Amino acid sequence: MAFTPLHRILGRQPSPLTDEILSAAVQAGAAETDDLDWKKELPPAKGLPQTDFPKDVAAMANSGGGMIVYGVDELQKAATGRLDTGELTEVHERTLHSAAITAITPPVFGLEIHRLGTGTRAVAVVVPASPDGPHLIYKGEYFGAPIRNNADTVWMKEREIAAMYRARFDEQRRSNEAIDALYAEAATGRDTTNRAWLIAVAHPRIPGALVRPPRDEAQAIFKQAESITLSYANRNAVHPLENIDRFNPRPGLRRWVALNTASGEGSQWREAWASVHHDGSVTLACAVGGHRKSDGGNFEGQEVESRAIEAAVADFSALVRATAAARHHGEYDVCIGVEWAGERPLTVLTVDGHGYTFNGVSTPLSSYTPVRSTINAVATDEEYHRQVYELAQDCVNQGGITYLHVISEPADEPEE
Repeated sequence: MAFTPLHRILGRQPSPLTDEILSAAVQAGAAETDDLDWKKELPPAKGLPQTDFPKDVAAMANSGGGMIVYGVDELQKAATGRLDTGELTEVHERTLHSAAITAITPPVFGLEIHRLGTGTRAVAVVVPASPDGPHLIYKGEYFGAPIRNNADTVWMKEREIAAMYRARFDEQRRSNEAIDALYAEAATGRDTTNRAWLIAVAHPRIPGALVRPPRDEAQAIFKQAESITLSYANRNAVHPLENIDRFNPRPGLRRWVALNTASGEGSQWREAWASVHHDGSVTLACAVGGHRKSDGGNFEGQEVESRAIEAAVADFSALVRATAAARHHGEYDVCIGVEWAGERPLTVLTVDGHGYTFNGVSTPLSSYTPVRSTINAVATDEEYHRQVYELAQDCVNQGGITYLHVISEPADEPEE
């Protein structure tokens, strides 16, 4: 459910943004604020980066997020009526997204664009809060940082820009500390002297309020993750999501925990644990060393199939995406590592052209360096697929492995 400036002005509970809500706000004469900007018409698709659109988006992002509504007439900043913006084509919408990324530095990701109305059409652009401020606009050799000042857009002074940079660096430090704490907690208690474990954690760059989601919402997140992971990964590996009790998550400390179900005789090698935290964080811990061989035996504890790493990265990424959709988050900082405390070097195994496991190209590792990245969990399906693919590549490349065998290669991005 969305909670926009229009919901706040009308005193409504979170709900999908509709044409009726916009009409009610206009009828009430809602005035522009620091998070709401009325515009009469859409900027043209041609030459969009040279219009005020990038400046307006950057100002909203620098001010904690907000909404720009096209198709509203106003007098002295107060809405007076509706105007028809015409049809927003798919190409025009892509141009709006592109301008927010290419005409603003650093880019503003995660715009939500809503088409409202049929007869009298309007377009609402929801700009998310951003931890990457200040967002700058360049005009030739000059640049500036716009910001909302109540109902106006103004340019920040040097002192304000410096303060925002300090806030950005402080927030990144806090995010790193949160990631490190999640990772250490998820890795604690694993029998890493006997078998290698993959630890994956994610923390939203803008954490949400600590609101306890109901159990059925947690169940829905785990269920949705199952279908997401199979949209870019095959079943030719052991998937951790298949070895947790995703239908009956248990309450934990400000989180829901999906307990391990691979505890029967001979199945312990598939052990996995996952959790979705109330602030939107996600963790996954699963055994990746000592998996079952095709001939019935088991690999050594330090031998890790690259396919097991891929499947774990795919499932973890799917859980992040499902959580982001349910809890209304955007970008996540992630950290994925393989923990092994045995004496022999860690070895990542791949498969040959016939599908048989071998270690002829592996690089023995005395330690595995955790892979850190930032992913946009609300990107398009194609963009998210590419992020997952590149993340998995980083994870297996460290062991000397080049190719992925579980996560499919994403299609090439279409040219503009």
